[in-house]
Amino acid sequence: MEKLIWRGGALLAPLCPALVTCGTMENPNVLTVAWTGIVNTLPPKTYISVRPERHSYGLIEQSGEFVINLPTAALLRAVDFCGVRSGRDMDKFAAAGLTPAPSGLRCPLIDESPLCLECRVTDKLELGSHTMFLADILATRVDPSLVDRQGKLHLDRCGLAAFAHGEYFALGEKLGTFGFSVKKKAKKGRGQGPRESRRRRDGRKGHR
Repeated sequence: MEKLIWRGGALLAPLCPALVTCGTMENPNVLTVAWTGIVNTLPPKTYISVRPERHSYGLIEQSGEFVINLPTAALLRAVDFCGVRSGRDMDKFAAAGLTPAPSGLRCPLIDESPLCLECRVTDKLELGSHTMFLADILATRVDPSLVDRQGKLHLDRCGLAAFAHGEYFALGEKLGTFGFSVKKKAKKGRGQGPRESRRRRDGRKGHR
């Protein structure tokens, strides 16, 4: 199918509309950032891109720290509010009904967020409309309800939100797991159905 040709634009989607916290516990601030992602595994590194005119820009530039708080569908109103209002004019934590909680940094994390990445800035890149803060992920805080007895993380339990071209969505149906396309199928006994194989195994057990 022949596609339309548009000029280059910021149309990568879906994205995480992350709630980014900065400042201090005494004077906390939170802003919504869609320009974020993972850039490296070892060491774990992330980034956020922020417009210099944003109130949070100066706070992050001064402290060199921030926390990326993953948003759920239940936090969507706060996500939108914190993206269109400024911390210069109000306490956005209070206005959005969010609870600041201590992190391993000077800035707080959001208690209502199920997963929080504590980050320290390593590099700053001025790109144009935005400045990228490249950062090490120093620690991850996880809601215990998302971890099973074997220590496996189940982010599908918390209903994460996504952002695509000015609209919000709730993540839905699970379609697969990493590597499923090349995973080998379990082998069955040659010429045997599952019931026949099971009967033969049980028979062998009885003769031991």
